[in-house]
Amino acid sequence: MSADGGPDAGEPGDPGQWRRLAPRTPVATAAVLCGVATGAGLPLAVAMAGTPLAHAVVWVVAGALLLVLGGTAADLVRLRRTRYRDGPERVDLHTGLLLLKRRSLARERIRSVDLTANPLQRVLGLVKVRIGTGESTGGTESTLELDLVARAEGERLRRELLVRTATAPGDPHHDGALAVLDPRWIRYAPVSFVAPALGGAAAGAVLQVSEWFGAQGKVIHWIGDRFQDVSLPWTVLALVLVATAAGALGALGLWVEMWGNYRLEREPGGTLRVRRGLLTARSVSIEERRLRGVELVEPLGVRLCGAARVDAVATGLVENDDDRHGDLKNLLPAAERRTADRVAAQVLRETEPPTSAPLAAHPRAAGTRRLRWALAAVLLPAAVLAALGALLTPGLLYVAAGGAAVLAPLAVLLARDAYRSLGHAVSGPYLVARSGTVRRSTVALRRSGVIGWTVKQSYVQRRAGLLTVTATTAAGAGAYTVPDAGVDQGLAFAAEAVPGLLAPFLEPAHAPDTPTREADRPDTTEARPTLG
Repeated sequence: MSADGGPDAGEPGDPGQWRRLAPRTPVATAAVLCGVATGAGLPLAVAMAGTPLAHAVVWVVAGALLLVLGGTAADLVRLRRTRYRDGPERVDLHTGLLLLKRRSLARERIRSVDLTANPLQRVLGLVKVRIGTGESTGGTESTLELDLVARAEGERLRRELLVRTATAPGDPHHDGALAVLDPRWIRYAPVSFVAPALGGAAAGAVLQVSEWFGAQGKVIHWIGDRFQDVSLPWTVLALVLVATAAGALGALGLWVEMWGNYRLEREPGGTLRVRRGLLTARSVSIEERRLRGVELVEPLGVRLCGAARVDAVATGLVENDDDRHGDLKNLLPAAERRTADRVAAQVLRETEPPTSAPLAAHPRAAGTRRLRWALAAVLLPAAVLAALGALLTPGLLYVAAGGAAVLAPLAVLLARDAYRSLGHAVSGPYLVARSGTVRRSTVALRRSGVIGWTVKQSYVQRRAGLLTVTATTAAGAGAYTVPDAGVDQGLAFAAEAVPGLLAPFLEPAHAPDTPTREADRPDTTEARPTLG
């Protein structure tokens, strides 16, 4: 028996061989802790500037040694007390010293085996393996993590645990490499929403770090001196442009790190594999049998440049809170729209991309609703500011007027674009729905993957002759909505997409003003949900 109560490695009669984590794991831990100790020791040494140098060095070195040696010893204990095996029916993980953990996953329920490795782990030839069933249980009970194993062992686990009988015949047009990195795609990084977010984060970081060293006031005064002869609006504009430029540079660097060495391919047996990451390598595998469709995502800036990214709509892609290296469902970074459509068609094994199918337009009442929402979002805050200005100071009146004058035309443009973006269709085995303006999304969902429909109609929608239909599925976001469709239009779309699923909730339509015999009465469906 092993030290943790399990069988020894390679014990006869085992359905699988018990294995340990990579022996080089403590080396990686020690290296990381050395970096942490160095980063924490420098500020500590600065803070102890008033004490004798020898005393400061002793305390800093002692603390660093305690951190590195203690952490490495703890990792050695974890390495000694952790074992795993991949048997013919189950994958088992045994770990723990005081609190013993016995985890087990049935192989038939395993849906993902993802590999990650940061730069240090890549140098040491190690990877972290995350084995998951794709089920969300409110915790981590559906995932096993092996931290860390040798790279070759990680690849072996990925191949063997995801081996399946091929679900589709070989197709030279859709097998092998589906997409590889095109350096020209980097031009879409600065126009994404990541750039302004990184710019704001950079500005906040400058102020925070300066506060740590007691120099925040000096930084603010220095900036004020640079713009002492410039009016306040131009000063604000200049600072925004500087932050935007910093954010754009950060977005370029982040894109290179996330999508370097990108490759999307279909492996034998019907498995899609996405490999990417310049420094931190990432490998994500998606079985085709759990793929329910694709989603084309077009953030406003990216869409204005004629580009879109492709996401998978699949079961089993559960995001973990500790996963900071991107989205598991990303199949293609922002690329030209024709490239995104081509990749979507190849992923779905279709000759034509369903994401480019002609879509039915929605009634004008849907556009009117969006115009009202947009104007209300601008004019209501302006009215509040104007009221406060009348009571407190006239300056708020100018702010309200200026904000309304600038934002109202922009709101109208966004409302019109949101209305033009609405659309839906049934394209072969897929239902297609598109909506959104700041983030426009076009989803092509397999009709066989729809397990239910939700029909909603507010009081305002009833007066306008509109309703919202939502397709429920066990994949992706779990629900995909067609907002503000016409009543006839929305129910006909749902009935056509999945015949029979909505039929129990529909009433037969009759023509009360035209007497007909019962045998001659057409079998039609009225475009309104029943209330019973």
